Amino acid sequence: MKPGQGHAIFTAECSHSFHFHCITSNVKHGNQSCPVCRAKWKEIPFQRPPDLPHESARVNTVNLARDDPWMNVLRRLPRPRPDANRHASSFLHTTEHGNRHVSSFFHATEPGVFDDDELVDHQTEISEKGLFNKEDDADADAVGEIDVKTYPEVSAVSRSASHNNFTILIHLKALASRRHNSRAPVDLVTVLDISGSMAGTKLALLKRATGFVIQHLGPSDRLSVIAFSSTARRLFPLRRMTDTGRREALQAVNGLTSNGGTNIAEGLRKGAKVMTDRKWKNPVGSIILLSDGQDTYNISTPSRTHPRRDYQSLLPISIPVHAFGFGADHDAASMHLISEGSGGTFSFIEAESAIQDAFAQCIGGLLTVVVQELQVELQCVHPRLQLGSIKAGSYKTRMMPDSRFGSIDVGDLYVDEDRDFLVTVDIPVDDASCDDEMSLLKVRCVYRDPITKESVTLEESNELKIQRPKITRDLIVSLEVDRQRNRLQAAEAMAEARAAAEGGDLAGAASILLRCREVLLETASAQAGDQLCITLAAELREMQERMANHRVYEASGRAYVLSGLSSHSWQRATTRGHSTDGARLVQAYQTPSMVDMVTRSQTMFFGSSSPQPSVRPTRSFSGRPLAR
Repeated sequence: MKPGQGHAIFTAECSHSFHFHCITSNVKHGNQSCPVCRAKWKEIPFQRPPDLPHESARVNTVNLARDDPWMNVLRRLPRPRPDANRHASSFLHTTEHGNRHVSSFFHATEPGVFDDDELVDHQTEISEKGLFNKEDDADADAVGEIDVKTYPEVSAVSRSASHNNFTILIHLKALASRRHNSRAPVDLVTVLDISGSMAGTKLALLKRATGFVIQHLGPSDRLSVIAFSSTARRLFPLRRMTDTGRREALQAVNGLTSNGGTNIAEGLRKGAKVMTDRKWKNPVGSIILLSDGQDTYNISTPSRTHPRRDYQSLLPISIPVHAFGFGADHDAASMHLISEGSGGTFSFIEAESAIQDAFAQCIGGLLTVVVQELQVELQCVHPRLQLGSIKAGSYKTRMMPDSRFGSIDVGDLYVDEDRDFLVTVDIPVDDASCDDEMSLLKVRCVYRDPITKESVTLEESNELKIQRPKITRDLIVSLEVDRQRNRLQAAEAMAEARAAAEGGDLAGAASILLRCREVLLETASAQAGDQLCITLAAELREMQERMANHRVYEASGRAYVLSGLSSHSWQRATTRGHSTDGARLVQAYQTPSMVDMVTRSQTMFFGSSSPQPSVRPTRSFSGRPLAR
């Protein structure tokens, strides 16, 4: 509700507004849809009984237990003063009604250009630098390193035989530097849905989850929050999460109220604008987007007669958007499209209580970026060898016209993350050669260190070779190669099943998943008890169950499958279904830092205004802030 010329105004989730006393009268007579567009309302306006003067309106607050950890933090926060901070008056205006604060930030004036971000914090980074040994400072070594391993499908191929589509596994692992204990600071924008459907428990849990993120950002990290319903508003510019910054960010988030429709596009546009317009940049940048509903607004494109959603045009360049679909009614297809187009992940939060764990898992990765702009370069060594294919999921691949050179654009890696790519080559007959071995492939990695900004080149010390004897005995297929084949085949089956389900053939979709699962369980790695294969089999069965009928697929099946596809195509952990609990079978890509952050989410009480970070302190070697 909002004031309007002496009358209270109710704005429904469909974005149409009415005089409150008129619409409550309409509802009282049994009408629960919009008189203008006939949309069915989930949030129904009602007149509070006069004999309950102390009851809180559902749209503004939720009754949390007095010992709730989130309430412990909020009780310690001082009441906001208009002159407390030069940013505070611009992003949050509150009026007191009893014991609650009602935010009116949608009426505040925003600058045309979001270049009012707070200066990145070099002083803190310099002092943190002093915590390390002089030898480490002088070396200024990279914050992260990459371990590269290659595995052939089999160790030998007879000289007199050819082998088409011979598979090679390229395995990468991002390692923390052994020389110093630091991390790259982050610029994070959270884009949060506060539409009418978020009222009640959902909004309370969203505030608490956002509070967890705020508490775990360091003084060199910067945060901006965008809230959207029928329109979108920046609560505050990118600012450092010092003690003061965290306190005021918590106050701003606590002042949010739910109302109106769901304009995902406008929220995304404004979040991207914060990143695009910023005057200064921290090394790592990311957007977190959460919504629980269908986008009630369209984006028109000049080339189309009918308006359509064109999220791709709104995405910032080189900034991943990690999208979170909340509950059964969110637009999973659009959220997945947004994340996929930006290089981010899509998570499905089925249980409301899992939202904080989902955010914790995400920042557990973002706060541990050790490698950026990673490119893997491949070169055939033997003169008669050519690349057949490069299988890299959603990562962009290139192959030169002569098929002897190829590359994979991997981008950022979190500490302890693994990436596995399969490359095929056609091995020719080699009767004329007297050599007992053949060199196949050389791998080179080029990446940027997020702290020093320097380019690092890493070449594998040895070429990948196989034996070429005259006669080969029975050879054992590499379990490492076999398990990654299983992962790719499972992902392909998921995509195929999803296409069938969207076409209405749920029985066909379930059959695809069943066949893939049966084949997978017969493979060598599955028979050897490989954990990834067990995980994939369980996930395929879960997807099959969520395609039991149209109702189940619409409620959870689509989102579950899309989240699984996102995870496998990027080889990065996503939330699927009810939990991020590491004991569940779908957490194949969780890093130790993610597990640790989720554990903190499940056990930590907001008993202190100072975070106890489980990740390394930030550090920068740059002499001055990085300007646009």
